[in-house]
Amino acid sequence: MLEIRLLDWPAAQAEAQRIRFIVFVEEQRVPPELEMDEHDAHCIHALAFVEGRAVGTGRLLPDGHIGRMAVLKDWRGRGAGLALLRALIDAARRRGDPEVALNSQVQALGFYRAEGFEPEGAVYEEAGIPHQAMRMKLA
Repeated sequence: MLEIRLLDWPAAQAEAQRIRFIVFVEEQRVPPELEMDEHDAHCIHALAFVEGRAVGTGRLLPDGHIGRMAVLKDWRGRGAGLALLRALIDAARRRGDPEVALNSQVQALGFYRAEGFEPEGAVYEEAGIPHQAMRMKLA
């Protein structure tokens, strides 16, 4: 059974770093110095657990930006990413944020569009990967 926990950085750090390192640094070849940043300490972090094992993560910044969405390869396509995204959107809504934004890898645009995000601006490259800014109104 899938469980989503919303945590602060001290509680989420070990598992979130592990998952993000596997997905972004090992799989996608993002330089490690770009993956971890100073924003983590100020974010709400979501972790997806299956039978007590963390399989996915994401974060919500104070400005309503969702980022660092990552699900371990064996768990992709099984609902963890969607559950993480919805938990972060709900956290933003409860906090009173008027909208949420994110920077989607181009290959994941359909995933975010299906949840109501709309692309804005041109596609750009970040860490060698094409991205698209997206936004969704919460009101």
